[in-house]
Amino acid sequence: MSSTWKIYMLAVVSFLVGTSEFIIAGILDKVAADIGVPVSAAGQLITVFSLAYAFGTPILMAATARLERRKLLLYSLGVFVVGNGMAVLLPGFEFLIVSRIILALSTGVFVVTALTVASKLAPPERQGRAIATLVMGFSTALIVGVPLGRVVASVYDWKITFAGIGVLGLLAILAVSWTIPQTDGEEPVPLRTQLALIKEPRIAVALLVTFFWISGYSIAYTYISPFLLTVTGVSAGLFAFGIASLIGSKLGGYGTDKWGVSRTLIGGMLLHAVSLILLSLAAHSPAAVFPLLMLWAFSAWSSGPTQQYYLMTLAPEASGIMLSLNSSVLQLAMAAGAGIGGVVVQQASLTSISWIGAAGVVVAALTAAASLGITRSHRLAQERKLQQAGA
Repeated sequence: MSSTWKIYMLAVVSFLVGTSEFIIAGILDKVAADIGVPVSAAGQLITVFSLAYAFGTPILMAATARLERRKLLLYSLGVFVVGNGMAVLLPGFEFLIVSRIILALSTGVFVVTALTVASKLAPPERQGRAIATLVMGFSTALIVGVPLGRVVASVYDWKITFAGIGVLGLLAILAVSWTIPQTDGEEPVPLRTQLALIKEPRIAVALLVTFFWISGYSIAYTYISPFLLTVTGVSAGLFAFGIASLIGSKLGGYGTDKWGVSRTLIGGMLLHAVSLILLSLAAHSPAAVFPLLMLWAFSAWSSGPTQQYYLMTLAPEASGIMLSLNSSVLQLAMAAGAGIGGVVVQQASLTSISWIGAAGVVVAALTAAASLGITRSHRLAQERKLQQAGA
């Protein structure tokens, strides 16, 4: 099997773990009704997942650094299957929270390891597209997984979705064991070394881009299903959203390689903010909501591969750490967005969430411009030092 097909196989498994993460947003009202809590409280299942992912992933990646990468992929998928089984078999909100924590930890380890393996499988000039292919797996979870989960939850029971994901997780273990070659682990990186990277201004500011971008996105996305049902009555909009996510992530990877980080990242975020504002203004028109949902998803997901590639270029010698840090910041932002969105839904209205989300994305675009400027200045300073040393 060629390296390209191996990367696509990892993307398929990413679809599976992405479905497990994102599906809660699609069935939030069903879960809330079944376990007897408000939608805003059920939304905190996303917060719990994100916090466990954010703080647990760096620790687990440091602890398993020397482990051969294929084994790590397999072990993480094994734990992933257990987490889905808990959601199906154990009753009550408390056990569901525990299940989300287990799923978050296993998903975090799998995603960071898969991104690292994919970037090593791809030639240097195609690394941006390799990362985009992995991101495409998550986008496909929105296209197929989340809407399908919504249909299953409506016809049968929301727990059936997690049962199906668990069974597919077992098949994913077989696929990874057959197709992914052994890849040596790395020297373990202490957490203080990982935190030391954050102290570098250019890296800290670059990670803030992820935080503001994803928190703005998450404020709206966490409650998109209730938004569509309550404000527009169009739950099928989730399908339109997912299709555009796939196109956006692929174009983001292509744009990174073709047009560069700056144009692709800032342009995508500005379009992201505009689409959120327009979505709120046209919320009561189903005909307008569909194209605006697609525009939002397209622009939002175009930033994913670009931002991850940009972070890897800031510290090529520590790409695994950078991907892990970015994943942690991303999940913290998801938690913050879900929390803020819950407050907005309770205190204001569902239509308000897109305005606040747009504000977060605008801040992300401004932060991206500042980050790129800092990085440019840093590289010029490094070049001058090399020239002086040569002279």
